[in-house]
Amino acid sequence: MRASCLVLLAGVLGAQDNPELERARKTLADWPNLTRYAQENAKLSPVEGRVVFLGDSITDAWGRRAGKFWPDRPYVNRGISGQTTPQMLIRFRPDVIALAPKAVVILAGTNDLAGNTGPMTLEQIEGNLQSMAELATANGIRVVFASVLPVCDYYRPQTERRPPAKILALNAWLEEYCRKHGHVYLDHYSSMLDEAKMLKKELTNDGLHPNAEGYAVMEPLVEKALAKVLR
Repeated sequence: MRASCLVLLAGVLGAQDNPELERARKTLADWPNLTRYAQENAKLSPVEGRVVFLGDSITDAWGRRAGKFWPDRPYVNRGISGQTTPQMLIRFRPDVIALAPKAVVILAGTNDLAGNTGPMTLEQIEGNLQSMAELATANGIRVVFASVLPVCDYYRPQTERRPPAKILALNAWLEEYCRKHGHVYLDHYSSMLDEAKMLKKELTNDGLHPNAEGYAVMEPLVEKALAKVLR
């Protein structure tokens, strides 16, 4: 089946050196992108107080393209751009549990709402997040759930793919789930809104991803949340 799909894609996209075909080949070969951090994970030694940050491009870019990512602390970035919660759920064992962290910070859901890996209902997104939390709890890992960030249309259209009403609904579920199950809810959303209930223009360069100023707002909120679970 995989080989036949590649043959079909080759016919549609053209020559073998077509970059779109190469991306499709890699996706078919490793849909959750388990290889992204495999070598780095293998090199990590046990350390007290480790925290894993699991997420999509907003996590992936933190400290790599913008902002600072706690260079003096045993915090590990395991974000992958474009990913959705089903992909992160598959990655949860090798990229979180196997690293034996004290806590995990999960920032996910915006790409599910956008349909990056196909249509997703709120219930399906919530189910994947719940499964991650249950895996963490079963392995003695404390959970911080970060809210989905707001978006804005000041630079390019973002709200059509990520409707603010759905972001609010998912965040409301996250907050209630954390309250019921003893996890920490990390509310980035409220601190990044402007008067129009959109992501503040000065905190982003594209209406979706935080810039350096955006991460500067998020950083102390993360520290406050982690203080609750690490004490």
